[in-house]
Amino acid sequence: MKEKINILITGGAGFIGANFVHLIAQKRPDWNVTVLDLLTYAGNLKNISELIESKKISFIKGDVADQDFIDTLFKQTRFNYVFNFAAESHVDRSIHSAAAFIRTNVLGTQNLVDAARASKVDRFIHVSTDEVYGTLGPTGSFTETTPLDPTSPYAASKAASDLVALSSFKTHHFDLMVTRCTNNYGPYQFPEKLIPLFVTNALEDKSLPLYGDGMNVRSWLHVEDHCRALLLVAEKGVAGEVYNIGCGPEGELPNVAVTKIILKELDKPDSLIKKVADRPAHDLRYAVDTIKIKGELGWEPQIEFEQGIKNTIKWYVDNRSWWQDIKSGDYLKYYEVNYSHRLSL
Repeated sequence: MKEKINILITGGAGFIGANFVHLIAQKRPDWNVTVLDLLTYAGNLKNISELIESKKISFIKGDVADQDFIDTLFKQTRFNYVFNFAAESHVDRSIHSAAAFIRTNVLGTQNLVDAARASKVDRFIHVSTDEVYGTLGPTGSFTETTPLDPTSPYAASKAASDLVALSSFKTHHFDLMVTRCTNNYGPYQFPEKLIPLFVTNALEDKSLPLYGDGMNVRSWLHVEDHCRALLLVAEKGVAGEVYNIGCGPEGELPNVAVTKIILKELDKPDSLIKKVADRPAHDLRYAVDTIKIKGELGWEPQIEFEQGIKNTIKWYVDNRSWWQDIKSGDYLKYYEVNYSHRLSL
């Protein structure tokens, strides 16, 4: 009898993690899926509740930074694959306080890698970000060998976690890979990131707080394309390698252009745009070279931004209760703290 494949998805109730859980449930229905999430502000059990209720996946609430908890979990189940999405990921929050980012992103990664290696996990996929490379000028793109030069505390914590993970391969020959993606968008994204924040604010006729002149350029990758790439890396990637995942020049847009696309799609006036003081050390531009993952693994993005953003906006229109529940209580307190001191320009 063929051995059942057990996989662990950490941070699987968050934005990218939840989308990956849905992809696995659809594409690999014979896999035993365990989702681990602490359900902090950005983790939302509603993102995967239908899969839990239908018993397609199992869920455990827990903290990756709790070494005893993680060690016990890996002793109870031998996982074939571990996908590590667990991370504090919002740059502005890291600027206000970096401690939680170091704890979850660095210590949490170390705990997971150590436990996975000790229990002989077949393969570990550490999900990271292009922000570890720092900022780009108006041309060029990051390759997998670009030196790490993080700007924000968030990016620094992710760069550290990448090095922690890769050191396990270099020292112990543990089968591990790191992926670095560009900015994701799509369903279930916590509404403090640009696209879900601006869509939901516009739906409520609230102002859209655009940093600086809005000319910071991001490379917009639909989360479904990202998740397909992660599954491909897990099944066909080479141990010890780093893979950049992005959408290419056609998906590169300044924030102000994305903002106006959102307003046009919702038939809202540009007067809702409220330019505010820029984020400290705001990276000018991100873009990654994807020759490696395309050439070695045959991956390419399938969702063009023009259609992807329309589908994403429609999702938020159709799922008001999902984001309205989030945009209350502690969310409003944080929103006030982050934007109240940024005077309009």
